[in-house]
Amino acid sequence: METVLFLGFDLHAWITIVTVLGMFTVMLCTKIRSDLVFLASIGILFVTGVLDAKEAFSGFSGTSVITVGVLFVVVAGLTHTGVLQWIVKHLLGQPNSYSKAVMRLMLPVAALSSFLSNTTVVTLFVNIVKIWSKKLGVSPSKLLIPLSYASGMGGVCTLIGTPPNLIISGLYQEKTGDAMNILTTTIPGLFCLAVGVLSVIAMRRLLPSRKTPESAFESTDEYTVELQVPSDNPHIGKTLGEAGLFHVKGGSLIEIYHFDNVPSPVREDEYILGGDHLVYSGQIDEILELKNSHGLVSASQQVFTMSDDNKNRVLRTAYVTFGSKLIGKKLGNFPPKNNISLVAVARRGERLKGAPRDVVLAAGDTLLLEFPARMNMTGAESDPNIKFFDSENIPNIGAGTLISTTIMIAMVALSALGIIPLLQCAFLAAAAMLLFRCCNADQAMKAVNWEILMVFAGSAVLGLAIQKTGIAERLALGILDVCGTNPIVVMVAVCFVGTFITEFISNTAAGAMFFPIMYEAAEELGYEPFPFLVALMISVSSSFATPIGSPTHMLVYGPGGYRFSDFMRIGLLMNFIILAANIFIVNIVYPLTPLP
Repeated sequence: METVLFLGFDLHAWITIVTVLGMFTVMLCTKIRSDLVFLASIGILFVTGVLDAKEAFSGFSGTSVITVGVLFVVVAGLTHTGVLQWIVKHLLGQPNSYSKAVMRLMLPVAALSSFLSNTTVVTLFVNIVKIWSKKLGVSPSKLLIPLSYASGMGGVCTLIGTPPNLIISGLYQEKTGDAMNILTTTIPGLFCLAVGVLSVIAMRRLLPSRKTPESAFESTDEYTVELQVPSDNPHIGKTLGEAGLFHVKGGSLIEIYHFDNVPSPVREDEYILGGDHLVYSGQIDEILELKNSHGLVSASQQVFTMSDDNKNRVLRTAYVTFGSKLIGKKLGNFPPKNNISLVAVARRGERLKGAPRDVVLAAGDTLLLEFPARMNMTGAESDPNIKFFDSENIPNIGAGTLISTTIMIAMVALSALGIIPLLQCAFLAAAAMLLFRCCNADQAMKAVNWEILMVFAGSAVLGLAIQKTGIAERLALGILDVCGTNPIVVMVAVCFVGTFITEFISNTAAGAMFFPIMYEAAEELGYEPFPFLVALMISVSSSFATPIGSPTHMLVYGPGGYRFSDFMRIGLLMNFIILAANIFIVNIVYPLTPLP
């Protein structure tokens, strides 16, 4: 049967084109979940015969998709052992200029984003940057856009840092049988990162100085904490000064309650009795360290000796919702059920006088709660009166922090040196995280983002359809007709389109769509596609000009009080600067090589 062509494409090619365009239109104009959109697109291509069953579902068994899924477990181990929090605490510091502040912020964020989810890193840093900016006397809007930019530029520095790198490297391996090294993009990525950091500093006048919208549930480090002295505490009989409980790092003792539950004068020579309640105000992490080092327990727990204190407990923060029935009431032992204990309370960064149990709740108050690690939180999380901050779990920093860091470093080193393939390294690292209890099975499964995996798998299938139907070859030939046969010009043209397409669609989808186009264009020119694809990896992750260009931009959009145009003012220039830096460095590190 003769194939009917229209404008050079057959029926299957037109079905693919309409499906891809329709998919992008739906994602741009509606709020339908992206994973459902990709799944529907795969279904259309399968039902219409564009792809057979094996091809339509090949993305779900692809090594790059499996690698991403396993890496979620590794990230869970790092998160729950406090690695990210430790880095934040020790790296930001107190710089004395805006330029130094940008560098102290962007470089650690980029380093973390090279191995962890960009959204995870930005979610952790958003509230911290808002508090940090106040200490520096800088508007948060001057630092939140650089925060988001750093996460994107850091992600391209390794194959595991961002999904497009994995999908492009996976497709390249399927085409050629050669696997890319995990550090393939490291040198080009670091160069672009350096250029990006310097560009942000140079163009800082283009960053807006906005007033952030008042957020009643804004995170804070300033808490009022009530602790209890167990009856077998070794400091009983000593004075507060002798026990080291009067002058404390990061806070101050504001009240002490003896057995009669009446506040006593806070004096350095006051004697400590079993069952005393000590109320501190200050930096939550420092006060919690004091709790551990001096054998104290949460005051709302009914304990009589230190052995009665359940060590297998975790901390989570929550805020009081607007319209909550708790507003206007005293906290007491909050909540009175589920074995959840109140550890501390804060109100928009201000220290509250008195014990947490005596605080009259207001909308947006931040609560630090302690509960059994194995407790089912479904009921508490569905409580309409409070809402938990999922991104602000406060893990106990200790041996697990060192173990999880060692596991991550070993995974990267073994893969980078070619000793063990990346997929096997990821499985071993995930197993080690579970074996050494850096995270438990429930935390590991909850960390897996199934929506991202669905989009990832769907993107690979769409790329296959674009290539199978000849669309990629036709587009590649079209680019060659316009740009001629100069390989640098062709590389720039495809990367330019890729950079601006990813301002409006998923960078994963952009990577899958442009892979076959770039690959075919390179082969038509007679050059090895490898350097072309490295340039493409960086391009499709370089979206700076619109807040919808990256999930991390949307994370900072509200907290920064930004307008849509704020991103365009600096972002358009950043797009061109990073594109130029990308093409320059890739062609130095990976010179163009003619095909044999």
